[in-house]
Amino acid sequence: MTEQTTTEDAEERPANTRPVLGYAIAGVLVVLVLGSATRFLETQVPHWAAGTPFAKVAKSIEFPVYAIALGLVGNAILTKLAVRDALSHGFRTEFFIKTGLVLLGASINLKVLVTAAGPAIIQALLLISIVFGFTWWLGGRLGLDDKLRALLASAVSICGVSAAIAAAGAVQAKREQLAYAASLVIAFALPSIFLLPWLSDVLHLSDAVAGAWIGGNIDTTAAVAAAGALAGEDALQIATIVKTTQNALIGVVAIALTAYFALKIERKSADEARPSIGQFWERFPKFVLGFIAASVIGTLYLQWGGDKNAIATVNDLRTWFLIFAFVSIGLEFSLKGLREAGWRPIALFASATVVNIVVALGLAAVLFGSFTLG
Repeated sequence: MTEQTTTEDAEERPANTRPVLGYAIAGVLVVLVLGSATRFLETQVPHWAAGTPFAKVAKSIEFPVYAIALGLVGNAILTKLAVRDALSHGFRTEFFIKTGLVLLGASINLKVLVTAAGPAIIQALLLISIVFGFTWWLGGRLGLDDKLRALLASAVSICGVSAAIAAAGAVQAKREQLAYAASLVIAFALPSIFLLPWLSDVLHLSDAVAGAWIGGNIDTTAAVAAAGALAGEDALQIATIVKTTQNALIGVVAIALTAYFALKIERKSADEARPSIGQFWERFPKFVLGFIAASVIGTLYLQWGGDKNAIATVNDLRTWFLIFAFVSIGLEFSLKGLREAGWRPIALFASATVVNIVVALGLAAVLFGSFTLG
């Protein structure tokens, strides 16, 4: 009887597995199609808008906007067809995100940290410490979930969506919380592209100060590049150095958050045993090591005369993986998380953005006031 049952179970398993595998493959195909549509819109919309009042806006819209929007549309359609849950096996958000972040490391030249980025390092360390600390404190006062305020604090103080993704891996945040953080980053970054260059002109800031302010304040690298270009070529160079320096600190913050959550937040009492090295390693986001390794390899490759086109190819591949990640976030997004969060995360992010603007301007004026590009 037992042998018969075992045989029947073995025969049933493949039959039960096939539909799941089929749905997973179909889900991946949905992500690939929407990802391709995202890339198409990213490249074509600026051409369609050329010569119209929307030309500048079209050029500044980044791929996460299209990817999340298409993901949300797909989410609604698949939900209406009652197949979203079945296809969700193919929405490999975590895999796409981690792969994209590892590839991001290849474009971050660590040599910048010990050569041309002296003031940028000081600004990055002070700005991240002040803004992260303020956001974490205010999030606690507003009663936000610790994981959500870790995501928001990382996003607003370091480099937007990428930092939120790294923080999500470190604190094991919910996907709805990551989607919420990504949405806030995009919503606040878009107007900053035009606002900060305009304010830099109104305040008569030097190119170096304007660039440092833009690079230290706007949360996404692409938006920094767009705003820096509007402010001028010299401002763009400084903005890029400052933002690159902050990007390089993603891994440091992820390690710190992993330790903090493991040793304090998730310990129920002081009497409870501290997590072992093995437990700490188990929850540590391993992709951070890949991120650092890719950065070192990319830096050494270019230093030894490697072809810059190879890095460009890696960057393009990284963009594809992040597009798939954002599409998957949209496909998996649930309004339940937004309803539970309410108005407080928006108030927190807005307040932190104001603090970031003021502190970044002060630091930029002090550290880059007499800086010149030689």
